Amino acid sequence: MRRPFIMGNWKLNGNKDIVNKLIFNLCQKMNDITGCVVGIAPPVIYLERAREALNNSPIVLAAQNVDVHLSGAFTGDISANMLKDVGIRYVIIGHSERRVWHKETDEIIAQKFSILKKIGLIPILCIGETAKEKAEGRTKEICIRQIDAILCSQGVDAFYNTVIAYEPVWSIGTGKSEVPTQVQILHKFIRDYIMKKDKEIANQIIIQYGGSVTNENAEELFSQPDIDGVLVGGASLQAKVFLEIITIAMEKKS
Repeated sequence: MRRPFIMGNWKLNGNKDIVNKLIFNLCQKMNDITGCVVGIAPPVIYLERAREALNNSPIVLAAQNVDVHLSGAFTGDISANMLKDVGIRYVIIGHSERRVWHKETDEIIAQKFSILKKIGLIPILCIGETAKEKAEGRTKEICIRQIDAILCSQGVDAFYNTVIAYEPVWSIGTGKSEVPTQVQILHKFIRDYIMKKDKEIANQIIIQYGGSVTNENAEELFSQPDIDGVLVGGASLQAKVFLEIITIAMEKKS
């Protein structure tokens, strides 16, 4: 049975005080949370501080990005080995902000996916369409292209113990969330697509939704059978709101 997975992506936000206070407030309530996987992805400079603040909490740590190289003359980059060394379990790759602002292609993201699997870290593969692509009716085409970058280069087995986060680009940070029933249709389409390759892997893969997730739309999102979790942006910086989302997931998916 798939356990709901709630990941908070802090993006380019935070400072030492916020790390300590936010994690403290989350940990105060985590004993009441069961049956869910909960994670946070602070900026890389605060990962070590976050690990110390978690202090054996069940909250897992994620990084927001990784380089395709394990070592070498690549100034400013962070390798999968380094992330694993400081206690990271999950790594977000392919986020639309990386695809847009850093010009990351499907091929680069596939390389990152491969290196994470090699090192034993769990990729959170972000996929999704722009507003223009949605208007053109190309949502499924775009998602399949981004998934095929992995399938065609690494095979369906690469998706074992992996997370896919469907995040429509037009929804991120806009306050405009996709209708949950439409998200369900797309999530089922993704699962069915992978199922054509391997039923067991399709049934175990976690498919999250990301795109202006809040405590107000979480209940309807988690009522859908193929929405296994959420990738939360701004709302994850508010402990009370993030905890409400986690509680809703626990109640709806129990």
